[in-house]
Amino acid sequence: MARISRQSPRQSSRTASRQQTHPVDELLPLPKLALYGFQHVLAFYAAAVIVPVLLGNALGLSRQELVHLINADLLTCGVASIIQALGVWKIGARLPLVQGVTFTAVSPMIAIGLGAGGGTAGLLVVYGAVITAGIATFVFAPLFSKLVKYFPPVVIGTILTIIGITLIPVALQDAAGGAHLIGTPAYGEPKNLAYAAGTLLFILAMARIGKPFLSSLAVLLGLVVGTAVAWLFGDADFGAVRETDWFGVTTPFHYGMPRFELLPIVAMLVVILITMVETTGDVYAIGEITDKRVDADTVARALRADGAATVLGGILNSFPYVAFAENIGLVRMSKVMSRYVVVAAGVFMVVLGLLPKAGSLVASIPHPVLGGAAISMFGIVAAVGIQILGKADLRDERNTLILAVSLGAALLPSTVGPFFDRMPEDMRAVLNSGITLGALTAITLNLLFNVFTSRSTMEIDWDDIGEDGAADPHLGAAAR
Repeated sequence: MARISRQSPRQSSRTASRQQTHPVDELLPLPKLALYGFQHVLAFYAAAVIVPVLLGNALGLSRQELVHLINADLLTCGVASIIQALGVWKIGARLPLVQGVTFTAVSPMIAIGLGAGGGTAGLLVVYGAVITAGIATFVFAPLFSKLVKYFPPVVIGTILTIIGITLIPVALQDAAGGAHLIGTPAYGEPKNLAYAAGTLLFILAMARIGKPFLSSLAVLLGLVVGTAVAWLFGDADFGAVRETDWFGVTTPFHYGMPRFELLPIVAMLVVILITMVETTGDVYAIGEITDKRVDADTVARALRADGAATVLGGILNSFPYVAFAENIGLVRMSKVMSRYVVVAAGVFMVVLGLLPKAGSLVASIPHPVLGGAAISMFGIVAAVGIQILGKADLRDERNTLILAVSLGAALLPSTVGPFFDRMPEDMRAVLNSGITLGALTAITLNLLFNVFTSRSTMEIDWDDIGEDGAADPHLGAAAR
């Protein structure tokens, strides 16, 4: 006779609860949370710290100031990821989304900072623009979540392609030794190019023959190996790491009170507009991977988290934030969908942000090694843009003109610099950036050709893009 299993009402309730819990909301045991969370940190770390390094070097900050930027970035990344994954009130998508500084803002922030005199004085103007843009993102999140249809593939693809094309020269300058060496015999030395090429080749080899987990760490491992080789040949100095404190707390407005200037704020609003579109795509992508329903409210909560994190970044000496696509790929690859894993990753990042020695170690990476890694990351951004452009009908002359004219506008600042040198400083902060100028051109032309006419436009198939882009953990690594 079959034996009937008897359960108490409490046991039955617990069993039903476990069966109803979605994998995204599953709370894993602490050891697994720690292990999987640390894996997210490893996949995220290299791309997370490269933005403050690039910006700090471009603005001529001291090593100590650069270390502070890195620590502030890591601390804010941790807090932002916790808010996005855990959710507070109507802030946070409550999905396994890791937050990091957007690469879209690099070129405009450099232009704003240099236009304000560079150094810490330039940072104050950057932070004023960042805080304002964060507030705007938070306020307009519900409205924007309903306007995605006005950003078809031709616009998004063009913007991402422009980002990659305009950032690659920054990586190439580092590969030659760094912008600070321009005009000196050391700039472009064969050994610098050898370090950059060796780092890039190592990353390509890891991506080609490495196992999935090692492949997801190709950039980080490339930076480690490249720096180790440079140290063996006496071209990497870690002396400052020994002199750096073990523990330090990032204080609000460390460099002084932010300066709020109109045109730099306009430039940062354009950046935020682009990142809001990017976050929307990432939310739909992670929803597809985890089989979690995503609607306009989910997108709005994710964008509010971006806005809150960006405001916090401006206060804590960091920058604009967006969801990181390589970590979305890691979710798909590992099949670990719990958002609490991202919360654990956020805790790890907060701890790292309180350890100045970690920031000092990153600041010791030689410029050529950093440049070699950045070439791959920035190139991927352009590749993702081209992939999305494949979804646009470029046989239509209107779409072709949007792409062609926007690319031309994006290259203007780097090819005809004297034209912008004659402009007022505030206007240069907006227009002397290929990304900003190209993005504004693409958005404006799309409105003129496709929106303010009776002609219908093709909307982005976010599910399709998310599925393609998330399959490779490196796709979009530099698009933030």
